[in-house]
Amino acid sequence: MAGMNEVILVVDDEPKIVKQARDYLERSGYRVLEAGDGKTALAQVRHERPDLIVLDLSLPEMDGLDVCRALRRESDVPIIMLTARVDETDRLIGLELGADDYITKPFSPRELVARVRAVLRRVRGGVHQPGLIHAGDLEIDLQGHRVTRTGEVVDLTRSEFNLLALLAQHPGQTFTREQLLDRLHGVVYDGYDRSVDAHVKNLRRKLELDPSDPRYVLTVYGVGYKFTDEV
Repeated sequence: MAGMNEVILVVDDEPKIVKQARDYLERSGYRVLEAGDGKTALAQVRHERPDLIVLDLSLPEMDGLDVCRALRRESDVPIIMLTARVDETDRLIGLELGADDYITKPFSPRELVARVRAVLRRVRGGVHQPGLIHAGDLEIDLQGHRVTRTGEVVDLTRSEFNLLALLAQHPGQTFTREQLLDRLHGVVYDGYDRSVDAHVKNLRRKLELDPSDPRYVLTVYGVGYKFTDEV
């Protein structure tokens, strides 16, 4: 049973979805807050400091991507996006903006609870081991969750850091997308998931001098990704 001190903010303009999510989350031991639009959600975050946000992308006036962008300017609170959109572009943009996970409508309330638990578990425990990893001009502080390049701090989201840390702790080892999803999210995903590709794209943009010719996070075509410290 989850601790009653953990607070989940559910942001959706459809009352039925909010009620369904609230019922299952409260049954699992979470305290639930509600917001029906983006501005209310931002105010709730500032005043209530929730432990995680379930955020619908299709909100009136200020949509979920704008809310996510605003949140990431001031907070690293975990975000699970809800989307009914078929086009995966919005999901990938959300992940690149710093969302931790997404779930597609219509969704199973049990799956939502499982995703919430997995993300919170990842936030509490992480995938890191104490120590420093040096590769080229990168320094990865696994304990401090901090990455620097030539001494300058690189601003990574939690998911980006966890992905980099996992790969960097096993240099030269190739991970499939499914393995990375399993290790990072802790839940089973149906079908092919592009979220790993989105995080890798963002990592390369932030870490590499030339993202189109990466030195650190390499693609193993037809398999997945690996990290190399031989630079």
